[in-house]
Amino acid sequence: MTADLFVGIDLGGTKINTALVDTTGRIVSQDYRETRAAEGPTAVVERMVDAACQVMAQADIAPARVRAVGVGAPGPIDSRVGLVVAPPNLPGWVNIPLGERIGQALELPTFLENDANAAALGEHRFGAGRGSRHMVYVTVSTGIGGGFILDGRLYSGATGGAAEVGHITILPQGPRCGCGRLGCLEALASGTAIAREGRALLAQGLSPRLAELSNGDPARLTARLVTQAAAAGDVKAQEIIDQAMFYLGLGMANLVNLLNPEVLVIGGGLANMGESLFAPVRRIVQEQAFRTAAEAVRIVPAELGDNAGVLGAAAVAMIAAG
Repeated sequence: MTADLFVGIDLGGTKINTALVDTTGRIVSQDYRETRAAEGPTAVVERMVDAACQVMAQADIAPARVRAVGVGAPGPIDSRVGLVVAPPNLPGWVNIPLGERIGQALELPTFLENDANAAALGEHRFGAGRGSRHMVYVTVSTGIGGGFILDGRLYSGATGGAAEVGHITILPQGPRCGCGRLGCLEALASGTAIAREGRALLAQGLSPRLAELSNGDPARLTARLVTQAAAAGDVKAQEIIDQAMFYLGLGMANLVNLLNPEVLVIGGGLANMGESLFAPVRRIVQEQAFRTAAEAVRIVPAELGDNAGVLGAAAVAMIAAG
Protein backbone atom coordinates (compact mmCIF):
# COMPACT_ATOMS: atom_id res chain seq x y z
CA MET A 1 0.00 0.00 0.00
CA THR A 2 1.35 3.46 -0.95
CA ALA A 3 1.88 5.84 1.94
CA ASP A 4 1.03 9.52 1.68
CA LEU A 5 4.65 10.53 1.28
CA PHE A 6 6.11 12.79 -1.39
CA VAL A 7 9.57 13.92 -2.42
CA GLY A 8 10.07 17.64 -3.01
CA ILE A 9 13.16 18.93 -4.81
CA ASP A 10 13.96 22.65 -4.88
CA LEU A 11 16.56 23.29 -7.57
CA GLY A 12 18.47 26.56 -7.38
CA GLY A 13 21.51 28.01 -9.07
CA THR A 14 23.69 27.27 -6.03
CA LYS A 15 21.86 24.65 -3.96
CA ILE A 16 19.55 21.65 -4.16
CA ASN A 17 17.16 21.27 -1.22
CA THR A 18 15.39 17.90 -1.15
CA ALA A 19 12.91 16.54 1.40
CA LEU A 20 10.59 13.64 2.07
CA VAL A 21 7.30 15.24 3.12
CA ASP A 22 3.97 13.98 4.41
CA THR A 23 0.56 15.47 3.59
CA THR A 24 0.63 17.77 6.65
CA GLY A 25 3.84 19.43 5.45
CA ARG A 26 6.02 17.65 8.00
CA ILE A 27 9.53 17.12 6.71
CA VAL A 28 10.43 13.48 7.45
CA SER A 29 14.01 13.70 6.15
CA GLN A 30 16.04 16.27 4.26
CA ASP A 31 19.17 16.70 2.14
CA TYR A 32 21.07 19.88 1.22
CA ARG A 33 23.82 19.91 -1.36
CA GLU A 34 25.50 22.26 -3.82
CA THR A 35 24.08 22.42 -7.33
CA ARG A 36 27.47 22.70 -9.05
CA ALA A 37 25.68 24.11 -12.06
CA ALA A 38 28.93 24.57 -14.00
CA GLU A 39 29.18 20.78 -14.30
CA GLY A 40 26.20 20.83 -16.68
CA PRO A 41 22.66 19.45 -16.72
CA THR A 42 23.48 15.73 -16.68
CA ALA A 43 25.62 15.99 -13.54
CA VAL A 44 23.06 18.19 -11.78
CA VAL A 45 20.20 15.81 -12.60
CA GLU A 46 22.26 12.94 -11.21
CA ARG A 47 22.78 14.91 -8.00
CA MET A 48 19.04 15.57 -7.76
CA VAL A 49 18.25 11.89 -8.21
CA ASP A 50 20.87 10.93 -5.64
CA ALA A 51 19.43 13.48 -3.18
CA ALA A 52 15.95 12.00 -3.63
CA CYS A 53 17.32 8.51 -2.98
CA GLN A 54 19.15 9.82 0.07
CA VAL A 55 16.05 11.28 1.77
CA MET A 56 14.18 8.05 1.20
CA ALA A 57 17.08 6.01 2.58
CA GLN A 58 17.41 8.28 5.63
CA ALA A 59 13.79 7.55 6.52
CA ASP A 60 14.10 3.87 5.59
CA ILE A 61 11.35 4.36 2.99
CA ALA A 62 11.30 2.31 -0.19
CA PRO A 63 10.51 4.24 -3.40
CA ALA A 64 7.34 2.17 -3.77
CA ARG A 65 5.98 3.92 -0.66
CA VAL A 66 6.36 7.38 -2.24
CA ARG A 67 3.39 8.60 -4.28
CA ALA A 68 5.11 11.22 -6.43
CA VAL A 69 7.98 13.67 -6.81
CA GLY A 70 7.61 17.43 -7.24
CA VAL A 71 10.39 19.66 -8.57
CA GLY A 72 10.62 23.44 -8.33
CA ALA A 73 13.06 24.81 -10.92
CA PRO A 74 14.09 28.30 -12.05
CA GLY A 75 12.10 29.63 -14.96
CA PRO A 76 11.38 29.85 -17.72
CA ILE A 77 9.87 26.37 -17.74
CA ASP A 78 7.03 24.58 -19.49
CA SER A 79 5.28 22.73 -16.67
CA ARG A 80 2.89 21.03 -19.08
CA VAL A 81 5.66 18.85 -20.50
CA GLY A 82 8.18 19.06 -17.63
CA LEU A 83 10.68 21.13 -19.63
CA VAL A 84 13.28 23.55 -18.25
CA VAL A 85 13.60 26.05 -21.09
CA ALA A 86 16.61 28.34 -20.46
CA PRO A 87 17.13 29.57 -16.87
CA PRO A 88 19.84 32.28 -16.71
CA ASN A 89 21.45 30.86 -13.55
CA LEU A 90 21.81 27.31 -14.91
CA PRO A 91 24.31 27.50 -17.79
CA GLY A 92 23.76 25.00 -20.58
CA TRP A 93 20.18 24.22 -19.56
CA VAL A 94 18.24 24.63 -22.81
CA ASN A 95 15.02 22.62 -23.22
CA ILE A 96 16.01 20.03 -20.62
CA PRO A 97 13.20 17.47 -19.98
CA LEU A 98 13.86 17.54 -16.24
CA GLY A 99 10.58 15.99 -15.14
CA GLU A 100 11.00 13.05 -17.50
CA ARG A 101 14.64 12.44 -16.57
CA ILE A 102 14.01 12.40 -12.83
CA GLY A 103 10.82 10.38 -13.21
CA GLN A 104 12.59 7.72 -15.27
CA ALA A 105 15.56 7.51 -12.90
CA LEU A 106 13.38 7.18 -9.79
CA GLU A 107 10.56 5.26 -11.49
CA LEU A 108 8.09 7.62 -9.85
CA PRO A 109 5.54 10.12 -11.23
CA THR A 110 7.37 13.45 -11.34
CA PHE A 111 5.89 16.93 -11.80
CA LEU A 112 7.73 20.17 -12.57
CA GLU A 113 6.80 23.72 -11.59
CA ASN A 114 8.43 27.14 -11.61
CA ASP A 115 10.28 27.61 -8.30
CA ALA A 116 8.43 30.79 -7.29
CA ASN A 117 5.08 29.17 -8.11
CA ALA A 118 6.10 26.17 -6.02
CA ALA A 119 7.04 28.42 -3.08
CA ALA A 120 3.63 30.12 -3.39
CA LEU A 121 1.95 26.73 -3.16
CA GLY A 122 4.04 25.91 -0.11
CA GLU A 123 3.06 29.09 1.71
CA HIS A 124 -0.58 28.63 0.73
CA ARG A 125 -0.81 25.04 1.86
CA PHE A 126 1.52 25.01 4.86
CA GLY A 127 2.54 28.58 5.67
CA ALA A 128 1.36 32.18 5.94
CA GLY A 129 -1.44 31.77 3.38
CA ARG A 130 -3.17 28.79 5.02
CA GLY A 131 -6.95 29.02 4.76
CA SER A 132 -7.02 31.78 2.14
CA ARG A 133 -8.64 31.46 -1.28
CA HIS A 134 -6.88 34.40 -2.94
CA MET A 135 -3.19 34.82 -2.12
CA VAL A 136 -0.27 36.57 -3.74
CA TYR A 137 3.25 35.42 -2.88
CA VAL A 138 6.24 37.63 -3.63
CA THR A 139 9.86 36.73 -2.98
CA VAL A 140 12.30 39.62 -2.72
CA SER A 141 15.95 38.63 -2.72
CA THR A 142 18.63 38.73 -5.44
CA GLY A 143 15.70 39.04 -7.83
CA ILE A 144 11.95 39.38 -7.39
CA GLY A 145 9.53 36.59 -8.22
CA GLY A 146 6.03 35.59 -7.34
CA GLY A 147 3.13 33.22 -7.49
CA PHE A 148 -0.65 33.71 -7.54
CA ILE A 149 -3.22 31.51 -5.83
CA LEU A 150 -6.61 32.48 -7.24
CA ASP A 151 -9.81 30.86 -6.03
CA GLY A 152 -7.73 28.27 -4.20
CA ARG A 153 -5.65 27.23 -7.22
CA LEU A 154 -2.24 28.13 -8.56
CA TYR A 155 -2.62 30.43 -11.56
CA SER A 156 0.11 29.67 -14.09
CA GLY A 157 -1.17 31.43 -17.20
CA ALA A 158 -1.35 30.16 -20.77
CA THR A 159 2.24 28.90 -20.95
CA GLY A 160 3.19 28.64 -17.27
CA GLY A 161 4.79 32.08 -17.30
CA ALA A 162 2.36 34.00 -15.06
CA ALA A 163 3.33 35.98 -11.93
CA GLU A 164 6.62 37.41 -13.18
CA VAL A 165 6.20 40.06 -10.51
CA GLY A 166 9.77 41.32 -10.83
CA HIS A 167 9.15 42.40 -14.40
CA ILE A 168 6.27 44.77 -13.85
CA THR A 169 7.42 48.07 -15.34
CA ILE A 170 7.49 50.68 -12.56
CA LEU A 171 9.79 53.35 -14.03
CA PRO A 172 9.85 53.27 -17.85
CA GLN A 173 13.17 55.15 -18.12
CA GLY A 174 14.66 53.50 -15.06
CA PRO A 175 17.74 51.28 -14.72
CA ARG A 176 18.19 48.31 -17.00
CA CYS A 177 16.98 45.01 -15.60
CA GLY A 178 18.71 41.66 -16.03
CA CYS A 179 15.91 40.76 -18.46
CA GLY A 180 17.09 43.58 -20.76
CA ARG A 181 14.17 45.95 -20.23
CA LEU A 182 14.17 49.27 -18.38
CA GLY A 183 12.59 50.08 -15.04
CA CYS A 184 11.35 46.65 -13.93
CA LEU A 185 10.47 46.26 -10.27
CA GLU A 186 13.42 43.87 -9.95
CA ALA A 187 15.78 46.57 -11.23
CA LEU A 188 14.49 48.99 -8.59
CA ALA A 189 13.73 47.03 -5.41
CA SER A 190 15.65 43.74 -5.38
CA GLY A 191 18.78 42.95 -3.42
CA THR A 192 20.71 43.36 -6.65
CA ALA A 193 19.24 46.84 -7.16
CA ILE A 194 20.04 47.92 -3.59
CA ALA A 195 23.62 46.65 -3.94
CA ARG A 196 24.00 48.50 -7.26
CA GLU A 197 22.94 51.79 -5.66
CA GLY A 198 25.24 51.07 -2.72
CA ARG A 199 28.20 50.65 -5.06
CA ALA A 200 27.36 53.96 -6.69
CA LEU A 201 27.31 55.57 -3.25
CA LEU A 202 30.66 54.01 -2.42
CA ALA A 203 32.19 55.24 -5.69
CA GLN A 204 31.05 58.79 -4.88
CA GLY A 205 32.61 58.63 -1.42
CA LEU A 206 29.31 59.61 0.17
CA SER A 207 29.02 56.82 2.74
CA PRO A 208 31.88 56.33 5.21
CA ARG A 209 29.87 53.63 6.97
CA LEU A 210 29.45 51.61 3.78
CA ALA A 211 33.15 52.07 3.02
CA GLU A 212 33.96 50.71 6.46
CA LEU A 213 31.60 47.73 6.20
CA SER A 214 32.86 46.76 2.74
CA ASN A 215 36.52 47.67 3.35
CA GLY A 216 36.12 49.98 0.38
CA ASP A 217 35.70 47.01 -1.98
CA PRO A 218 32.72 47.37 -4.34
CA ALA A 219 32.76 43.62 -4.99
CA ARG A 220 31.96 42.98 -1.31
CA LEU A 221 29.04 45.37 -1.24
CA THR A 222 25.69 43.62 -0.81
CA ALA A 223 22.14 44.65 0.00
CA ARG A 224 22.74 43.35 3.53
CA LEU A 225 25.63 45.80 4.02
CA VAL A 226 23.50 48.68 2.74
CA THR A 227 20.79 47.66 5.21
CA GLN A 228 23.35 47.46 8.03
CA ALA A 229 24.70 50.91 7.17
CA ALA A 230 21.17 52.34 7.18
CA ALA A 231 20.44 50.74 10.55
CA ALA A 232 23.63 52.33 11.90
CA GLY A 233 22.33 55.77 10.97
CA ASP A 234 23.92 56.30 7.56
CA VAL A 235 21.56 58.79 5.92
CA LYS A 236 22.58 58.05 2.32
CA ALA A 237 22.23 54.30 2.81
CA GLN A 238 18.80 54.89 4.35
CA GLU A 239 17.80 56.88 1.27
CA ILE A 240 18.62 53.83 -0.89
CA ILE A 241 16.48 51.59 1.31
CA ASP A 242 13.64 54.12 1.37
CA GLN A 243 13.66 54.42 -2.42
CA ALA A 244 13.68 50.64 -2.92
CA MET A 245 10.81 50.18 -0.45
CA PHE A 246 8.83 52.92 -2.19
CA TYR A 247 9.12 51.10 -5.51
CA LEU A 248 8.36 47.75 -3.87
CA GLY A 249 5.26 49.29 -2.29
CA LEU A 250 4.11 50.60 -5.68
CA GLY A 251 4.53 47.15 -7.17
CA MET A 252 2.53 45.58 -4.35
CA ALA A 253 -0.21 48.22 -4.69
CA ASN A 254 -0.49 47.32 -8.39
CA LEU A 255 -0.91 43.65 -7.48
CA VAL A 256 -3.52 44.47 -4.84
CA ASN A 257 -5.51 46.52 -7.36
CA LEU A 258 -5.16 43.85 -10.03
CA LEU A 259 -5.93 40.71 -8.01
CA ASN A 260 -7.70 41.87 -4.82
CA PRO A 261 -6.07 39.15 -2.66
CA GLU A 262 -6.93 38.34 0.95
CA VAL A 263 -3.27 37.81 1.78
CA LEU A 264 -0.05 39.17 0.31
CA VAL A 265 2.85 37.05 1.55
CA ILE A 266 6.36 38.48 1.18
CA GLY A 267 9.36 36.19 1.54
CA GLY A 268 12.96 36.04 0.37
CA GLY A 269 16.12 37.41 1.92
CA LEU A 270 14.98 41.04 2.06
CA ALA A 271 11.91 40.07 4.09
CA ASN A 272 14.38 39.54 6.95
CA MET A 273 14.45 43.35 7.18
CA GLY A 274 11.20 42.99 9.11
CA GLU A 275 9.29 46.22 9.70
CA SER A 276 11.89 48.18 7.74
CA LEU A 277 10.30 46.49 4.72
CA PHE A 278 6.75 45.75 5.84
CA ALA A 279 5.89 49.14 7.37
CA PRO A 280 6.59 51.21 4.22
CA VAL A 281 5.06 48.60 1.92
CA ARG A 282 1.85 48.49 3.96
CA ARG A 283 1.72 52.29 4.07
CA ILE A 284 2.20 52.68 0.33
CA VAL A 285 -0.41 50.02 -0.44
CA GLN A 286 -2.86 51.90 1.78
CA GLU A 287 -2.03 55.14 -0.05
CA GLN A 288 -1.93 53.83 -3.62
CA ALA A 289 -4.36 50.90 -3.89
CA PHE A 290 -8.14 51.23 -4.03
CA ARG A 291 -9.52 51.55 -0.53
CA THR A 292 -11.66 48.40 -0.48
CA ALA A 293 -8.84 46.26 -1.87
CA ALA A 294 -6.25 47.81 0.46
CA GLU A 295 -8.45 47.26 3.50
CA ALA A 296 -9.16 43.64 2.55
CA VAL A 297 -5.55 42.50 2.21
CA ARG A 298 -3.21 41.34 4.97
CA ILE A 299 0.45 41.90 4.11
CA VAL A 300 2.45 39.36 6.09
CA PRO A 301 5.89 37.74 6.18
CA ALA A 302 6.36 34.28 4.73
CA GLU A 303 6.53 31.54 7.37
CA LEU A 304 8.42 28.71 5.72
CA GLY A 305 11.80 30.40 5.25
CA ASP A 306 14.30 28.43 3.19
CA ASN A 307 11.91 25.48 3.05
CA ALA A 308 9.16 27.29 1.12
CA GLY A 309 10.50 25.95 -2.15
CA VAL A 310 10.97 22.34 -1.10
CA LEU A 311 7.60 22.16 0.68
CA GLY A 312 6.03 23.81 -2.33
CA ALA A 313 7.62 21.26 -4.64
CA ALA A 314 6.13 18.53 -2.49
CA ALA A 315 2.75 20.34 -2.68
CA VAL A 316 3.07 20.33 -6.49
CA ALA A 317 3.37 16.54 -6.32
CA MET A 318 0.46 16.23 -3.87
CA ILE A 319 -1.86 18.26 -6.08
CA ALA A 320 -0.82 16.53 -9.30
CA ALA A 321 -1.10 13.05 -7.77
CA GLY A 322 -4.61 13.83 -6.52
